[in-house]
Amino acid sequence: MLTNAKVVSPPSDDKRWKIIDGTMRRHGHQPHSLIEVLHTMQETFGFLTDDGLRYVATSLRVPYSKVYGVATFYHFFTMKPPGKHTCVVCTGTACHIKGANTLLAAVQEESGLKAGETTRDGSLSLLTARCVGSCGLAPAAVFDGQVAGKITTDSIKRRVRDFLGNETDAEILSVGEHQ
Repeated sequence: MLTNAKVVSPPSDDKRWKIIDGTMRRHGHQPHSLIEVLHTMQETFGFLTDDGLRYVATSLRVPYSKVYGVATFYHFFTMKPPGKHTCVVCTGTACHIKGANTLLAAVQEESGLKAGETTRDGSLSLLTARCVGSCGLAPAAVFDGQVAGKITTDSIKRRVRDFLGNETDAEILSVGEHQ
């Protein structure tokens, strides 16, 4: 355990910061725990904030530029809040060969969203991933954290309609620059 860890106050009084603090404490506030801490923050808050990144940088004694670089490099992390529902279309090799582009086009047609966008009402975010690790189920998509395999355009459109409450009025907000 690191005895000279810098004591820093969290960005807010939100009790969820105790979860992030616990992860940092378990790893001895070591810089090598950065990705684990960012995963914890993403799981706890749903997205990463600039204040949160600064807090982690100071707490782990890592330059803010490195923390920001890691947060924006890895596809899993997002700096903007996701929609109530998420649809992640896998675009990895197996899924691409089995029609991922067709699935993505079907979601875009049904919702009016492009990859990386969220409806203005926050009901749906459309994302892509280079691989979701379910190549045997290609083409695959992840709906609200649950992998679904051998997806058809009809089934993905049905799911999107359910998420949108059968409305396709998709006034759009961007979710992330690196999706």
